[in-house]
Amino acid sequence: MRSLIEDRFSSLRFASLRIIQICLAAGVAWLIATRVVGHYEPFFAPISVVLVLGLAIEQRGRRAYEIAFGVALGIAIADLIVLALGTGTWQLMLVIGLAMSAAVLSGGGVMLVNQAAISGVLVATLPAPDLADTTHRFVDALVGGGVALAANAITPVDPVRLVRRYLEPLLARLSGTLVDIADALDHESHEEIVAALERARSLDPAVREMKIAVEAGQETISLAPTRRRKRGRVDQLAAAAEPIDLMIRNTRVLARACQRAIDLDEHIPPVVADSIRDLATSVSRLDRHLGGAPVRSTAREAALRAAAKATAALEETSNLSVSVIVGQIRSAATDLLLGLGMTNDQALDQVRSAREKLGI
Repeated sequence: MRSLIEDRFSSLRFASLRIIQICLAAGVAWLIATRVVGHYEPFFAPISVVLVLGLAIEQRGRRAYEIAFGVALGIAIADLIVLALGTGTWQLMLVIGLAMSAAVLSGGGVMLVNQAAISGVLVATLPAPDLADTTHRFVDALVGGGVALAANAITPVDPVRLVRRYLEPLLARLSGTLVDIADALDHESHEEIVAALERARSLDPAVREMKIAVEAGQETISLAPTRRRKRGRVDQLAAAAEPIDLMIRNTRVLARACQRAIDLDEHIPPVVADSIRDLATSVSRLDRHLGGAPVRSTAREAALRAAAKATAALEETSNLSVSVIVGQIRSAATDLLLGLGMTNDQALDQVRSAREKLGI
């Protein structure tokens, strides 16, 4: 329970700046629409701000422009349909169909298409406007969208903090899963290895979020001049993202291979579990390295130690299951070295010669 509460407050702390940004931008949009443009109760000005900025990770970078366009497009189509044909069930369906079709034809992504439809529904279910009100609602949407985009450019999210927000817990979960796999081997427990395999499979949504965060961070760098000094750090995180994804896939295969070995009651040398714990150590140090700590050399050493120990296990048995597990450990070690800045050739060479270099 305490951990859950801490997670909730951590999420709130991360979102707090975005919430403040949305509140201020919505207020500015309302003031512009009422005091400068002269509209009475410009409902769609602050609504557009909230829709464009939002808290979702997807609403960063270029996607904010897509959402702004989708809001304006949906409102324009809905107002024209309602003005010409009135309101009702079939008119609502027509608004949704035309808004989504226009968004697709414009070349927008899923978020643009969905936002056009949502905005159209909002307008189509409100009382039918006269011509002046129709123009007002569209202009209000443009005002809100413009203020939101300006807020995104002037006070953009910290791209490094954004990526780390999703990368850090992912690597912590990955490290914990590897420890669980090693424990299951030590205990020769079917229940434990099945649970570890499920935990490995459950990492997929977090991997997708990490990739979206990396993309959003890179877009923030290109769109917001005030954040360009962080390009090097963002590029480092982006370069590590793909090897981390591969490492997680290899971990799933590793867990499945260990489950098969346990189910078949195969003899697994204890050094195999030790090597998997070394992988977990390397993952934890990779996380610290990506956070700016000077631990890259020790992270690499742990990955190489895992590869060396796993290879040494082949001398204790010719068991096919062990060979498969060792292959996955060596692949995971290679992925870790890639995430730690080595080239593919360098990583492969280091893994091949790990036993000789470490004397294992």
